[in-house]
Amino acid sequence: MKKRGMLVSGVALVLGVPVAAWGLMGQQNAEGLPASELDHAYQPWGVGDGVAAAAGGVALVLAVAGAAALVRGARHGDLDRRWWGVLGPLVVVGLMAGVGLRILTAGVVGANIGAGLLIMFGSPVAAALVLWALGRGVWLATRGHADADGTGGTGGRRLGGFASGGV
Repeated sequence: MKKRGMLVSGVALVLGVPVAAWGLMGQQNAEGLPASELDHAYQPWGVGDGVAAAAGGVALVLAVAGAAALVRGARHGDLDRRWWGVLGPLVVVGLMAGVGLRILTAGVVGANIGAGLLIMFGSPVAAALVLWALGRGVWLATRGHADADGTGGTGGRRLGGFASGGV
């Protein structure tokens, strides 16, 4: 049950962060102009500000609860601390996604330069973080348990920080 609780807490953290960022940030339209005169790189969802803020608040509570449970689990040995190397990048990507969606749907006059910069620079950073988390997660799930005791999965044979294999 402890591993399932850590999984649920991790999911709550990783999925709660983008929704909280998106909902609590609010629509980022240029001020002083009617909505009919604003240009959008992408049309915003038809969700009212109150509903978005409520969803963001609930997601924030879930994310904080998930983070608290994960920290507690890591301190008590229920969560291998190396999994923070997977969760951390995913949380950063979630934050980037929530804020990025508000940037992409911002109502502006003319070109939305922020949307272009986000696509050019944010996408590669997000892709790199997701690939890191994926690679690290697969490594921890398949081989990481053998390294938890510091043996490198080689029955204790180590040579200069690398598994000696047969030396």
